[in-house]
Amino acid sequence: MHYNTLIIGSGCAGFNAADCLYDLGIQNIALITEGVNMGTSRNTGSDKQTYYKLTLAGEEPDSVYEMASTLFDGGAVHGDIALTEAACSAKAFLKLVQLGLPFPTNRYGAFVGYKTDHDPRQRATSCGPLTSKLMTEALEGSVKSKGITILDDSQVVKLLTSDNQIKGLVLLKDGEYQTLYAQNIILATGGPAGIYQNVVYPASQTGGTGLALDAGAKAVNLQEWQYGLASIDFRWNVSGTYQQVLPRYISIDEEGDEHEFLPNYFGSPIEALDMVFLKGYQWPFDTLKIEGSSRVDLAVAAEVEKGRKVYMDFRQNPVGLEFNKLSAETYEYLKNSEALFGTPIERLAKMNPKAIDLYKNNGIDIFKEPLRVAVCAQHCNGGIAVDANWESTIKGLYVVGEAAGTFGVYRPGGSALNSTQVGAMRAAENITRNKYKVDEKFIEFAPPAIVGVGKQTYKRNEICQLMSLNAAYVRNTDEMEKLHTKLCLLRDSYFEKNIAQSKADLANLYKNYDILVTQIAVLSAMIFSAKNIGTRGGALVSNNKAGIEKHMDKVISTYDGESYFEPVRPLPSCDDWFEKVWAETNK
Repeated sequence: MHYNTLIIGSGCAGFNAADCLYDLGIQNIALITEGVNMGTSRNTGSDKQTYYKLTLAGEEPDSVYEMASTLFDGGAVHGDIALTEAACSAKAFLKLVQLGLPFPTNRYGAFVGYKTDHDPRQRATSCGPLTSKLMTEALEGSVKSKGITILDDSQVVKLLTSDNQIKGLVLLKDGEYQTLYAQNIILATGGPAGIYQNVVYPASQTGGTGLALDAGAKAVNLQEWQYGLASIDFRWNVSGTYQQVLPRYISIDEEGDEHEFLPNYFGSPIEALDMVFLKGYQWPFDTLKIEGSSRVDLAVAAEVEKGRKVYMDFRQNPVGLEFNKLSAETYEYLKNSEALFGTPIERLAKMNPKAIDLYKNNGIDIFKEPLRVAVCAQHCNGGIAVDANWESTIKGLYVVGEAAGTFGVYRPGGSALNSTQVGAMRAAENITRNKYKVDEKFIEFAPPAIVGVGKQTYKRNEICQLMSLNAAYVRNTDEMEKLHTKLCLLRDSYFEKNIAQSKADLANLYKNYDILVTQIAVLSAMIFSAKNIGTRGGALVSNNKAGIEKHMDKVISTYDGESYFEPVRPLPSCDDWFEKVWAETNK
């Protein structure tokens, strides 16, 4: 079968890519997904999931270039990508509005905003805890209304290339291989959630970054991740209001005894409460805040290391809470929210009742029980390297959404959702301009053996546990190097020693290989960063803490097994004389 474009992934990036292509006249397309209801977009959120875009309300000045500067100032970010994400943010956002997304407006119709982390303006907006789910559902509805082919329950196991150009792919469905040819492929498989044990990603999200890496695509900034506190019985970010209502933090030891532990890690109970409040919008673990709100993460981790289970308890007030002794910032926020009263759950019911309903709808009543939490991987700021059209280093292979490496050390909260929409739109627009030829010849694909008694040398759960222990928010260079060496050996003999016993086992065989390839590349970038930068951003390097702000003008690229510095592409200086642009547009 021959297509103009195949899209892999059914989140808000993949669906938008298909929708944009169709509207631009490219209709010989299909969307491939392991499960249309799987993935991060449809199954995650926070107390108030943020969408970041250009300011569209109020008296505060803003501009495309100023928003681009904010994205660029996050460090290790390519300027042309930052400018594109800013320039196209309003267009992408207003498309969602037209599809019915209920972003709030004031009485005059302006889309009011609020300030999110690493945001100097009030560019953030939200539809509530399920913003990305609503986006995905709206875009899916648009795709289905156009009759675009959706190949469900299909797992892509190989990208086919020739002369560094995409030619097609091999997918697995019901244990059978199918080869599909295409001029273009858009990879929209989300973040590589499968590489860790402790994650806030939904269990259905594992990622497909290994497909592009195995095909020879360059990656960028795979060492830059966001980690933060999340509930683990039901995976969800406990940011924003969950922290700002000042819950009690408790741990339960092996004897069942309860400990309210945070005051032990701070100078006083009031200091601990002020840091919990700041954790609300300073949610990601940040080494610049080791003496501030990120001490909460480290305190939680320290209790877990003692073998205890850690909970946020909303049922009663934490020890030492006296509203008039809180910092001015904490006090004024609660005062303005009319929440200087009651227990944490009563304050949460006043400020954000949907945050309570979310857990209740998933079997957890935080009116009656505490919420078990841990520090988890939440988002990969890096990914496959792309240009300002979201095309990878392989011609015709585009990567959009979290699978694309568009961010660096820091990013404003909610900018990832903007990136899904802008990247998908830009990829679709570029595909209409690039006319790569369809290769009619057959490209050989030799599948591995599926019958045999092979020892399973790659033990996914064990490796993911080691990744969480040594290569997450706390990193140990020596242990990462040992693990990297081990994984390279496992990869080199993977399809000889890890044999599927039946066709039903094939999907898992390929999924584990994808995760293994990704873990190797991530470790390569992390080891290079640990040695050459040290502690920075979301990574505390236990044996090299000197870095902090070093090399913010460089990205770390990973290609063919090696990681190395490359300078960032600067913010472009645009000649926006209208008559010139108009003439170029009408050529």
